Amino acid sequence: MRNFVLLLVAVLTVAAQNATVQGQQAMDQMWGESVVKLRAENARRGQLFDEGNYAMFIHWGLYSMLGNQVDGKTYYGIGEWIMNPRMAGIPVDEYKQLAKRFNPVDFDAKKIVAIAKDAGMKYIVITAKHHDGFAMYDSDVCDFNIADATPWNRDPMGELADACRDAGLGIGFYYSHNQDWTFPGGGNGPKVDDQGKPATFDDYFANKCLPQVNEITTKYGPIELVWFDTPGKMPKKYVQQLVELVHKNQPNALVSGRAGHGLGDYQTLGDMEVPQENVPGMWESVDTTNDSWAYAWYDENWKSPKEILKRLVACVGRGGTYMLNIGPKGDGSVPGRAVASLKAAGDWIHRYPQVIYGTDASPWQHALPWGDVTRKDNTLFLCVFRWPDDGRLYVPNLMTSIQSARLLGAESSDSLPFRSEQDWAVIELPPRPVDPLVSVIQLDLESPPEVDPIWAIDPVQGTEVLAEFAEADHAVKEKRRWMEKFGEWKGVVHVHDFDGDGRAVWKLDVHRAGTYQVDLVYSGTGRLVWQVGIDGGERIQNQQNASHNYQAFPIGWLSFPDPGTYSVFARCIDGDVESASLKSIQFDPVELMNDANQE
Repeated sequence: MRNFVLLLVAVLTVAAQNATVQGQQAMDQMWGESVVKLRAENARRGQLFDEGNYAMFIHWGLYSMLGNQVDGKTYYGIGEWIMNPRMAGIPVDEYKQLAKRFNPVDFDAKKIVAIAKDAGMKYIVITAKHHDGFAMYDSDVCDFNIADATPWNRDPMGELADACRDAGLGIGFYYSHNQDWTFPGGGNGPKVDDQGKPATFDDYFANKCLPQVNEITTKYGPIELVWFDTPGKMPKKYVQQLVELVHKNQPNALVSGRAGHGLGDYQTLGDMEVPQENVPGMWESVDTTNDSWAYAWYDENWKSPKEILKRLVACVGRGGTYMLNIGPKGDGSVPGRAVASLKAAGDWIHRYPQVIYGTDASPWQHALPWGDVTRKDNTLFLCVFRWPDDGRLYVPNLMTSIQSARLLGAESSDSLPFRSEQDWAVIELPPRPVDPLVSVIQLDLESPPEVDPIWAIDPVQGTEVLAEFAEADHAVKEKRRWMEKFGEWKGVVHVHDFDGDGRAVWKLDVHRAGTYQVDLVYSGTGRLVWQVGIDGGERIQNQQNASHNYQAFPIGWLSFPDPGTYSVFARCIDGDVESASLKSIQFDPVELMNDANQE
């Protein structure tokens, strides 16, 4: 019986893993091919995208009125898909009837623009038409729109465009160009028209998609971009027509990377994906203030101001733009907790605008143990999320001489003391951070920064190095993405499929010789035995439990006898090795009186 149970668990685990891989492949296909292009050559085209680095996304539609609840039942996940069979499965005719009750009397374009401006955002992109096919503007092409089908009879896209222009913000429109679940012939939509005649995608494209894209690019003055989404298997010829139309009507506007077939102007990463290392070209990360895009009545899992700033600075530090979503309620109002968090993060941005706007990627190409870095010419902005307990900030492998270091926002304008230790810079800090969210140190250099981007172990603070930065030796390193709830995406780059000699290997720079506590962050089943070691040096191993989700488990103490570069490896050697999925390795310094003499 026990063997049968173990076999069943193994079968279910493989099935779950296969489903995850298939789900990611399906989403990759639906989101479309990646686009990697150079920075916009025309200074006007995409200027706010290229230099502003921060924008507001808005998901708002008929679905917002439901808030993920249908007939008393709550559906957990992304509410803009509520009519889809993967959520509530609302029939087309029944869904269309919702428009008769849609009366967003609390919508105020000026208030929403003020929220974005207070948050430090430079433009807004809003859903003009999502997959449900409902136009959130006054469309002459199809009467299933907010002006003709609802008692409200207003055009919020026009009001928002005017309010953005008055406030000095840019405006852009989301348009679902492939999927249309209510128009005959649209992607995943009805296969016949109202008369029962077969409808094709050609019909949808010619009679609705192309003319509506013409509307949103001609009715509202200059716009920043058109954000197409989920091209799926949409033929290239149609995408080409849409892109040409946008560029013709709005020569200074960008087209999102999800237009399909590599025809967008920039790359859009996967939903809720913030990259861990620098990404070439022009790109954006799209994220949301809680777990859902559209309003969901139950979702109070808001990102804190510090978390928003961490993800924003990470995107700017990796060379990209961060577009953060809000989901207004069905009445048009914005949840107060989202507003409060955005406002607090925005206050920080207004204190340190030079850190975010018009800055470039970190020369280290990844985060550092205490925070992250953005750059402007010969100036580095060190964003310290974790203030060092001993008052010393260690900046690894900076080869360029420092002219000055100063703490932004401090009452005194005196420079911070700094010195060099080998190739590291050490900056002396006051005992407490000056900013309750993130303190910023401005380093002015004598010339453009030159650094060694090797991952370095901080001698004071704990250091986590992701498996993404390891080399897989007789193992597999690949990206893994999954949904916690429908549409709530999580992801890692993990090392797995360890064979007998399989291991993950990191090249690491150790500034201070000594002993470090080593933990591994992994998932798996049962008890697993892990070995961690230094090539040519000490090896340790331990048996620890495993979990279906990623958790940190202690392995033991590992000593580095001298400063320098080491190859450190981790390998799963016993237990259900096939289930082992390694996310990262962590190092925490162990304070010992005579560390060099410890055995």
